[in-house]
Amino acid sequence: MMGGRWHGLAAAMVAVLAAGVGTVRLAYENAERYDNGRLIGDRTAAERLDEGRSGDTRFAGHDRRGGWNVFRERLTGFAEDPLAVSTAGNGHFSATVERSAEEITYQLSYADLAGDVTQAHIHFGGPAQSGGISVFLCTNLGNGPAGTQTCPAAPATVTGTIRPVDVVGPVAQGISAGEFAELVTAIRAGTTYVNVHSSRHPGGEIRAQLGHHRH
Repeated sequence: MMGGRWHGLAAAMVAVLAAGVGTVRLAYENAERYDNGRLIGDRTAAERLDEGRSGDTRFAGHDRRGGWNVFRERLTGFAEDPLAVSTAGNGHFSATVERSAEEITYQLSYADLAGDVTQAHIHFGGPAQSGGISVFLCTNLGNGPAGTQTCPAAPATVTGTIRPVDVVGPVAQGISAGEFAELVTAIRAGTTYVNVHSSRHPGGEIRAQLGHHRH
């Protein structure tokens, strides 16, 4: 009788210990799934792309691997600020940021603009903001730094490499000329945008926020 009772008690103690071990293991596994209190699996679309799932060049996305980033964005008139622009104009922008080498290689294409292309830049500003110019990608107005390439008539593709000497500001917003690291930080924070200006829409006809995703 006593033996059976002790056997049952021992079995119950083993079950409790096993349950305790299971609870600890579950807690440890759950802890591994969290980073600073946020579920690691609960990533934004930008973060998932940030981990290597780069998108098609027709769609917004970016892909960070090691010390460099690849950004791919689509330009439309609906992204213009302060007022959206209804236009058939469209474009794509891709850029590879290599911070250690202090270089950003880029490709900008645009087509079907309502007016003649006049200039294109990277601006410092968040969504629904009109910020100052950080980099001239091309211009036909003679207002860029020495060596700025002209903007071909649409449809066209412009390519180039941005280096510290190409960063022109905007000083009023805290980025001084030549501050390449500041520009890269702004790009990665999603507070820069590409804007293509035309004779029909001097303030900008098509635009895309770099690293900004609304999927």
